[in-house]
Amino acid sequence: MIITITGRKVNLRDNFKNLAQKKLSRFDRIFDENATAKVVVTVERNRQTVEITINSNGVIYRAESTDLEMNDALDHVISALGRQIRKNKTRLNKRIHSAALDQYVQEYVNAVEEPEEAYEVVRTKHFPVKPLSPEEAILQMNLLEHQFFMFRNEQSGEINVVYRRKDGSYGLLEPDEEA
Repeated sequence: MIITITGRKVNLRDNFKNLAQKKLSRFDRIFDENATAKVVVTVERNRQTVEITINSNGVIYRAESTDLEMNDALDHVISALGRQIRKNKTRLNKRIHSAALDQYVQEYVNAVEEPEEAYEVVRTKHFPVKPLSPEEAILQMNLLEHQFFMFRNEQSGEINVVYRRKDGSYGLLEPDEEA
């Protein structure tokens, strides 16, 4: 796995980088060598946020945690990624190395089997998609009191999504060619 570690508003020490690489190495037997992991550490006042995004053959795993200590936040993020992988084990068997995944799940410390939930679409909604600017889409989303809003970007002509982030700011999802 190719690991990239970035610090925002902080200079990361080598011992933290080594710890992050060591903890991520437990996922090596699940993902192939082309998988990429991006670790981003952000420090704001007394909060330290660790975000890890793993991209493997088009499947993206992401977890984020904020704590007083970045090592504690790292532990929470690694644990959350492990839970995501365990929870979606049967669906992932088709996409990644199933034998390595079984071994990881069995070895995972204090692994608690969670009942598998079936993904079921309970409602399908059709609506016209108007060309809007991202600012107009955010305004429409707020008027509807939704957490996200899909629209056609008037500049690019592509389908985009604006969404409200946990911190109250807004995000924009744009399609991109798969790498």
